[in-house]
Amino acid sequence: MASRSGDRRRWLTRNLVVLTLVSLFQDTASELLYPLLPVLVTGVLAAPPVVLGVIEGVAEGTAGLTRYVTGRWSDRAGRVRFIGAGYGLAAVGKVLVAAAGAWPMVLAGRTVDRLGKGVRSAPRDALIAASVPSENLGRAFGFHRAGDTLGAVVGPLLGLLALSVMGGNLHAALWWAVVPAALSAGLVVLVREHRAPAPAGAPARPAAVSAAPSHPLPAAYWWVVGVLVVVGLVNFSDTLLLLRVSELGFGTTQVVLAYVLFNVVYAVGSYPAGALTDRWPRAYVYAVGLLAFAVGYVGLALVGKGPVVFVLLAVYGLFPALTDGVGKAWISSLVPAEHRGRAQGAFQALSSGAVLVAGLWAGLLWDVGPGRGTVPLMVSGAGAVIAVPVLAALRFRARPRP
Repeated sequence: MASRSGDRRRWLTRNLVVLTLVSLFQDTASELLYPLLPVLVTGVLAAPPVVLGVIEGVAEGTAGLTRYVTGRWSDRAGRVRFIGAGYGLAAVGKVLVAAAGAWPMVLAGRTVDRLGKGVRSAPRDALIAASVPSENLGRAFGFHRAGDTLGAVVGPLLGLLALSVMGGNLHAALWWAVVPAALSAGLVVLVREHRAPAPAGAPARPAAVSAAPSHPLPAAYWWVVGVLVVVGLVNFSDTLLLLRVSELGFGTTQVVLAYVLFNVVYAVGSYPAGALTDRWPRAYVYAVGLLAFAVGYVGLALVGKGPVVFVLLAVYGLFPALTDGVGKAWISSLVPAEHRGRAQGAFQALSSGAVLVAGLWAGLLWDVGPGRGTVPLMVSGAGAVIAVPVLAALRFRARPRP
């Protein structure tokens, strides 16, 4: 028991706890908005489904443009300032969405929000990795993703409460998201920069000078990034999944509750999945997550309205639980500690580009054939199945750095 308590103290650091709380509050705000976006854009603002795909794709693409730059910059200039700026921008973006009277303003708000995500994400993940022992990376990222996703459970429920209190006024309910977003930005002041101590007797030198090799991101890293980014090309925005649920005949409250169920599974599964990958090959755990993705997408393409929709969304919740924190821990384990910001930034930037492409093609094909998203859901599910053996083979191609 004493040993187990000692292990927990080693990885459950101040920075990890504070950054998890920061993410929890920000995700509460984001996920209050997120399940209401399809209703806002295609209902209240009367835009076609392709606009929803464009909004989310452009927003994520904008985040991607900043992730590599800020990740690499934060390796030299320090990470806390980028984290604070990112969460501040996210709060401003939520104000713009709440005030939107036409879909271009929603696009602007989501873009500013995701710009903030792009500024903060790679520096935050690099700081988390720097704050815990390397053998506990999976556990730490799993804990962070669990806390972050708890916000995705609280946020939609808070949104339903806001809708009830505001008498169904969607715009008034959206303003509730500004409060947890502001709290999240304020908590960043409690984060402390992690600086590795210089070896005894080593000569002093500027922090910007690195003794790292000229190619700090090894081939194993690029193998993993390449495969995960290709997988991202079939992983379109969850707002389109919620649109599918809505178009199957579910009301706004049912759509939000379905999303809450998805996030409950995601939150509950994230920490065990992360802890598992500190012992088992991360490629295998990620591959199992892709199978859950395939079941969820193909199932939602084939079913009509009924309780099975909720079951399929719960199965789909295993996908991010088994891949999100796992992927970040995997990436961090493949590169030198002093280049983790660059590594996370490059990975997340390329992944955002893949999300942009996925949102565009899925939105354009949404009404093709049987309509209501059947074709893009089937294509994505099939693509995930094809990727499973390729991903599993990465265990032998991409090994963690000692």
